[in-house]
This record gives sequence, C-alpha cells and structure tokens, in this order.
Amino acid sequence: MKEGLRILITGFGPFPGAPFNPTMALVKRLTELRRPAFDDIARTSHIFDVTYATVDRELPELLATHRPQALLMFGLAGRTGYLRIETRVRNAVTTRFPDAGRQHARKGSIADGADARMFGPHSENLLRAARATGIDARLSRDAGSYLCNYLSWRAIEAVDRDNGVRLAQFVHVPPLAHDGTAARDISTITLEQLVDAGEALLMELVKLTRQATLTGTH
Repeated sequence: MKEGLRILITGFGPFPGAPFNPTMALVKRLTELRRPAFDDIARTSHIFDVTYATVDRELPELLATHRPQALLMFGLAGRTGYLRIETRVRNAVTTRFPDAGRQHARKGSIADGADARMFGPHSENLLRAARATGIDARLSRDAGSYLCNYLSWRAIEAVDRDNGVRLAQFVHVPPLAHDGTAARDISTITLEQLVDAGEALLMELVKLTRQATLTGTH
C-alpha cells in the first residue's frame, strides 16, 4: 500500500511539575514538515490532556475518525537528558501522583492478568534512524507508571486488536527551555535537534508501516 498511508502523531500538554511540555511544539513541527517523502502521507496530530479519562475517551475517537496505520507518540521525561525510544510498557499505574485533572488512579495496574507488553523489533530500527541524525538516543525498558506508560499500553492494545493499526511507538524527549534551547543542567538537546530526529523517526516509521501493511503483519 503506497498511497493513503495515515500516521497519528501525538504529544501531551502540561502536567503537575511540568508547566511547559515540549512535545506540543515538536508534534506541531512534525505535522507541518513539507517533504516529498510525505506527499502521500496523511499526518494527523493530537495533544492529549494529561489525564487517564482523556486518553480513554480520545484515543478510540482518534482511531475511529482517522484510521491511522501507525501511531508515533511523544512524551516528556523531565529528568532525562537524551531521547528514549521505549521498548516495553509495564502494567502499572502510579496511585501516588494525580493526573492533570487531579484524579488518582484507583488501582496500580492497567489490566487484569498481564505483566508487560513490548512495542516490537521496529523500536531498534527507529533507534538507528534517530541516532543517524547525531542525537543522543537510547532504548528504554521503562516508560514509567504515569500517562506516557498508560497511553503506550492502550496503543499496543489497539495494535493487538488488528483494527488497522500496524505499528505504534512511544518516544520520551528531554525537557527544553521555553525558547526551544536546551534545558540547562539537564540536556544539551534543542528543539531543532528533536525535530530532526523526529523527522527521521517518522520517515522510518512510514517505511516500516508500509512493509507491515504489505505483509499483513504487526
């Protein structure tokens, strides 16, 4: 399938402890990129409020409305100085910290009878694509226990349901200053470097999604 490929690119808004979330600017830039490679790609962007109820309500709506074949999701890792390509999602939710709607999770797990889920071997392909831009990118086996991990779990569920979503990937980005420069004392990565790496991730995900669509695999 070479035409009509649909990619959903998501980020998050502010949340307690993070009044500025750089994924909002990153997602906007990636959606607006003008490249010949994206001419036949329908890119849809969405910024989730950092609440469990929002994810549960809006993710199914987005999947039904836009019918994406791939999900590229970004979130903020406020104390990490590099790009984290998540490989594993835990069946865990923190009950200690409220979401942005001041709601606490009622239990410490997402689903009954499950431990963890993997995004898949494509995560390593995406790592290589990001590193080729010169950014410090690494694989991660711990997406946390907050909304990033929760959205990742729901996204992998969508892939497993075989409803047209072939691939999903979550990427944690380091914090930025409000003007897009690197966050002092935490990271040397700028918004421009994130956009370059994000573009490489997007192009690789497009290629892998086309392959998965042709072969009928996830």
